[in-house]
Amino acid sequence: MCASPLSFLRAGPPPPKVAFLPDALFFTRAVPVAAGVTSAEAAAQIELALESVAPFPLAQLYYGWCWTPGAEEALVFAAYRRRFTTEQTAAWAEAELVLPAFVAVLGAQVVPATTVVLNSAEGLTAVHWEKSSAPARVLCRPLAPDATPEQRAQSRDELLRAIGESKKVIDVDSPVLPETAASDREVAFRAGDFVSRFSTGGAAALDVRDKAELAARRGARQRDLLLWRLALGCAAALLLLVVGEIALFGGKKWNDTRLAKVRAQKPTVDKIMSAQSLALRIEELATKRLLPFEMIEVLLDEDRLPPEIQFTRVFTSTQTGLHTLKVEAKSTNVGQIGVYEAKLRTLPMIQKIETQIGPTVGNAATFNLNVAFKPDMIKPAESVAP
Repeated sequence: MCASPLSFLRAGPPPPKVAFLPDALFFTRAVPVAAGVTSAEAAAQIELALESVAPFPLAQLYYGWCWTPGAEEALVFAAYRRRFTTEQTAAWAEAELVLPAFVAVLGAQVVPATTVVLNSAEGLTAVHWEKSSAPARVLCRPLAPDATPEQRAQSRDELLRAIGESKKVIDVDSPVLPETAASDREVAFRAGDFVSRFSTGGAAALDVRDKAELAARRGARQRDLLLWRLALGCAAALLLLVVGEIALFGGKKWNDTRLAKVRAQKPTVDKIMSAQSLALRIEELATKRLLPFEMIEVLLDEDRLPPEIQFTRVFTSTQTGLHTLKVEAKSTNVGQIGVYEAKLRTLPMIQKIETQIGPTVGNAATFNLNVAFKPDMIKPAESVAP
């Protein structure tokens, strides 16, 4: 299955460049840490404890530590600076982390009384956890490059006896190397199925180089991470813009094709609409007719028409509609006009009434009525046979 083209946006940062140092050059100690302290307070306590047990001042040591927040102990590792040549330290300039090889396994999730045995060309290293929170001891056994498998097996047994009782032993025969982490908040190492993970802050404490220099490097790395995120955001935005442009271009082409079809079909559609309109008009003239007498009969009903009102002219035409009747009338009592209009509005066949009252002379007045009937509510009167 092919990887998604957007998978690089979801991946964490690439594996850090790590310079691994020989385990045999470092001594290790488990030092106590007060409960409930912050990372900065723990660092101060660890450095103070290291200074009390180290044979040299801290300024002459390359050191680091592994501590998990909440743990009551931290594992400190240190080496005398003069044990490293200028050429060796110069090679560290490009590295993001510089640490003893055994430190890569300290972030593993293990059960209490577990020992991890690292097998390298330089020798064997055993890392033992009395509790699952932090390792307690680290022992090394240097071996000659041409050591036989029997010699390595014997050294392994001696290491396990020296390290103490182990309920579980994990042998790691391949190098533990950095790998791509799930996010930029952690650093991960792997050797086959064996995985060790550190938080970014915890990984910074593992580095054995000068702490002031490391602080400057962390600032530069945070800047690089910010630039990396901005670059990913710009790449995602650019990709969305490209997709949007493609969608707009495709939509414009589709719309142009649709409009071209509409323009090509318009003359035919206009002919069809004209023919349909003409057919409807012919049908209307053939099947429908004015019903003036039926409409007048509704208006002249004696239960509705007051005696004070007289019609002077009634007319209709196809121009004003088949269902509209115009009435010119006069009334000797202006008040009866409103009464008459109100009665007409109650009729179910009346759709609309407009009243225009003309000049009044005393209590008399002329007025016009425009009465619109609902379609199909007025039926033709039945013919009476002679």
